Amino acid sequence: MATAKIAISIEEDILHRLDILVKSRVFPNRSKAIQEAIREKLNKVEQNRLAVECAKLNPEFEQALADEGISAEREEWPEY
Repeated sequence: MATAKIAISIEEDILHRLDILVKSRVFPNRSKAIQEAIREKLNKVEQNRLAVECAKLNPEFEQALADEGISAEREEWPEY
């Protein structure tokens, strides 16, 4: 996958903690650590957004809609 270089500002305390992890070989370098952190945060935000949208659904309505679609399709199926 293609990568792009960016410049960021980061609090010194966070940078110090990050450097400890890199020195301990938890991460090979700062860049990989930051990439992984951003990836995890994006996944969490996306999952949370999906959960919020799913919570808006009405289970009875969704079931009725699914049942309606199945019965309509069933009439078009050939007899075996």
